[in-house]
Amino acid sequence: MNKQTIIKDFSALGSKMVTLSGEIEKEPYTTVFQKANTDNPWFTFKFMAEAFRAVGQSLTPEKLEKWLSAYTLPEKPAPKTIGLVLAGNIPLVGFHDILCTLVSGHNVLAKLSSKDQHLYSILKNLLTEINPVYDQRITFTDRNLQGMDAIIATGSDNSARYFDYYFAKYPHIIRKNRNSLAILAGDETDAELELLADDIFMYFGLGCRNVSMLWLPESFPIDRLFRSFEKYYPLIDHHKYGNNYEYQRAIKLLNQETFLDNNMVLLKEDARLASPIAVVHYQWYASPQKAINYIDFHGDKIQCVVSKTKWPFDSYELGAAQKPELWDYADQVDTLSFLLNLNTAV
Repeated sequence: MNKQTIIKDFSALGSKMVTLSGEIEKEPYTTVFQKANTDNPWFTFKFMAEAFRAVGQSLTPEKLEKWLSAYTLPEKPAPKTIGLVLAGNIPLVGFHDILCTLVSGHNVLAKLSSKDQHLYSILKNLLTEINPVYDQRITFTDRNLQGMDAIIATGSDNSARYFDYYFAKYPHIIRKNRNSLAILAGDETDAELELLADDIFMYFGLGCRNVSMLWLPESFPIDRLFRSFEKYYPLIDHHKYGNNYEYQRAIKLLNQETFLDNNMVLLKEDARLASPIAVVHYQWYASPQKAINYIDFHGDKIQCVVSKTKWPFDSYELGAAQKPELWDYADQVDTLSFLLNLNTAV
C-alpha cells in the first residue's frame, strides 16, 4: 500500500467516523454501541460519539499528509505480525496503535480489553467496506497473544512489569501509568476555562490525557473553576461516577481532610499528579518556575501539559487534551518509527 492509498483509505474512514458520531443511536451499529455500554457503563453514548468524532476529525487528507511526510514508507514492506495489548479505559484508546501498524505495512493482532470488546469491530467493518484488504490484516482476540513478531502493550505500572518480563524477547513498546496536568496563567476567559473542563471531565476523567492536577497562580478565584464545570454537572447522575464522588467525599470527611466541593467534584490541594475519579488536585504557584520544576521532576509520569501559555516544553491548548493529532504519540515514543524500523530489522 502506497502513501496515496493510505491517505485515501483512512481519510474515508475519518469521514465515516464523523458521520457515525452523529448517528450513534441509529442502525446498523446502535446494537453494538448498546452492547459496549452494557458491558462497560463508563462508555456512555455521548462519550462514545465524542471518541468517534475526535478520531474521525484527525483523519483528514491534510493531517494524514502532514503526519506521513516525516517518514519514508517502504515500497515493498516485509509484513510482520504486531501484537497489540489495548487498554480499555476510554473508547477507542488503542486506535492509534492499530493505525500505525497498518500504515507501516504490518498486520494487527490485537488483544482487546475486557472493558472494550465491541467498538473496534465497527472500525474494522468500516475499513473493510473501504478496502477489503483490511479484513485479512486485522485480527482481534481475547486470548493470550501468540505468533507475533513485535509487541506494543499499554497498561498499569503493575501490568507493565508483567509485560516487560513476558515480552522481553520481542521488540516492544511498553506503556505505564501517566497523568496530565494544566497550568493556568490567571487571565483565562470563561470560555477558555470551559475548555479546561473538557480536558478534566471528558470520558469521566479516566484517560491518561485527562487533566488530574491544576497549577494555579496565587489568589486565583476557585469559584471561577466551579462555574466552568457546570456543563458537566450531569455526570453526578451517572451511577458509577456518582458512587466514586460519594466515596471520595466520605473518606475525606472521615479523615478530616480539607477540600472544596461543588456537589459534583472535589478540589483538593495536593502535590500528587494522579487523583481519584471525581477529585482534582491543585497547587498554587507564585513563580512559574515552581510548576516548571515540578514538571521536570515528574516528566516520566506526565502524558501531556495543558496551558494557554507557551512553556519551555510541549503543551496543548486548553480543550485539546482529548483531541490528539496523529503526530501526538503516547508517552512521546514515536510508534510509527518503531514499526517502520521493523521492516529493516534483521
